[in-house]
Amino acid sequence: MLKPLRQGEFVALMAVLFATVAVSIDAMLPALPEIAASLSPDAPNQAQLVITSFVFGMGVGTLFVGPLADAYGRKPVMVVGAVLYILGALLCYAAPSLDILLAARVLQGLGAAAPRIAGTAMIRDQYQGRDMARVLSFVMMIFTLAPAVGPLIGQGIIHLADWHGIFLAYVAFSLITTAWLVLRQPETLAAKRPLALGSLWSSLQELSKSRIVVTVTLAQSFILAALFATLSSMHGIFEQQFDRADSFPLWFGLIALASALGSFLNAKIVMRLGMRRVVIWAVGGMLVLTLAIAATHPMALPQNLHFALHILWSVGMFSLMGLSMGNLNALAMEPMGHIAGMASSAITSISTVISVALAVPVGLAFDGTALPLYLGVAAFMALTQITLRFVR
Repeated sequence: MLKPLRQGEFVALMAVLFATVAVSIDAMLPALPEIAASLSPDAPNQAQLVITSFVFGMGVGTLFVGPLADAYGRKPVMVVGAVLYILGALLCYAAPSLDILLAARVLQGLGAAAPRIAGTAMIRDQYQGRDMARVLSFVMMIFTLAPAVGPLIGQGIIHLADWHGIFLAYVAFSLITTAWLVLRQPETLAAKRPLALGSLWSSLQELSKSRIVVTVTLAQSFILAALFATLSSMHGIFEQQFDRADSFPLWFGLIALASALGSFLNAKIVMRLGMRRVVIWAVGGMLVLTLAIAATHPMALPQNLHFALHILWSVGMFSLMGLSMGNLNALAMEPMGHIAGMASSAITSISTVISVALAVPVGLAFDGTALPLYLGVAAFMALTQITLRFVR
């Protein structure tokens, strides 16, 4: 029988499992122009859907992962998810058209939902309240390394082979992380809940009647919409507005590393200030920063200054994730420990699907500049602030 991991190794394992999502998105960013030229030359902007189709699949998958993780255990569900993820990656590798590639990315997203949701439930099995928020902050600090190196890995693979090779790298990554999980981490689910429709329906009713769960889910939706819109537009902004496509992976890595400050800061202050207050301040700061930089967009400033402001804004956007998502998850999950898997599943699924629906129009509105993104993110931050006023 496996012994419980020490907190350091447990945090590291959860971080790399969570990184499945980040790597699956960020390593694709440098490949979007290549995919557009290969599969959609007449509509290059549609290559963005490679990102959002994966996120959509992940959002749908989370609706099922939680109940399955409560019924059969966290580890078995994560292993099955890895199988689906690998199958989706192999189908992406062989995809002859954009439509098939997008369908395979949805399947890959379905598989990626398992480590994200079952992993969160596994953390909740062992921690609660502000302790859970603190552990999630440490996980996010390590997790930040994935976005930092993801585009560099993607660009390196493209130089060695082409964009197809990125999907073989996904297969290898999933095999390694799943082996670590199977060989080292014991199961954490103490009491399994039968997979019965009546039980699932009663759990959903309980969630829908919780004011904090409903409001936090909406807040997560708006913040994730801002993130996914940013990811969809980011490479295009570097390429078309700033003519820095070649150096994009390096800048993206710098932004990701700098934004780790958000998770580090949250781990330091959340125990003293509380989860809700930290999120409100972080979102309010991002709203002010976005409006201020958007106001400079029509000004005749030097190009390098516009670029520096965009880098500053990007660091703020990614730092917001470390200051908000762990806290919001902990707020929503605190009263739901008895149905942690179902709660994590429903909250993440609904917020992800809503966020994709909100982010796609902002991403497709890309006109070669960052202004549509700034305006969209400002709207999402304002909506988040309004929603958080109802969280107590």
